[in-house]
Amino acid sequence: MVTIQADEISNIIRERIEQYNREVKIVNTGTVLQVGDGIARIHGLDEVMAGELVEFQEGTIGIALNLESTNVGVVLMGDGLLIQEGSSVKATGKIAQIPVSEAYLGRVINALAKPIDGRGEISSSEYRLIESPAPGIISRRSVYEPLQTGRHLHFHTVGYNYE
Repeated sequence: MVTIQADEISNIIRERIEQYNREVKIVNTGTVLQVGDGIARIHGLDEVMAGELVEFQEGTIGIALNLESTNVGVVLMGDGLLIQEGSSVKATGKIAQIPVSEAYLGRVINALAKPIDGRGEISSSEYRLIESPAPGIISRRSVYEPLQTGRHLHFHTVGYNYE
């Protein structure tokens, strides 16, 4: 039979105490008041930032846009059919951003920059906020090529390519 000495037990307890991680994570949560037409009204997300990503209990992602004193308006980035009144929502602490890289050229992605063309994941190391200001007029190159759109015999110029 194996006997354990008291000093061995105290050493084991001491090691476990030293390895204990006392990190406290505060989660900003809220409750769905109303959902419909791609918008959800949330109560209780007091510390949410404008443009912050939120995650609903069933997994749908949304973007907090309308910050009011009693509730937050969230735009759903999915169908949200499983979201119900009373379900919970948590703030992620991340402002809505998408990955950017040359690897996205020629690919088909959804609104959250996830590939939907069946050609696998897209690797990227850089991110850009979705609410980024456009370059100023002075710093842009002048119009050098008209952008033609339409399927009729006569084309309408509706925009221009800028670099």
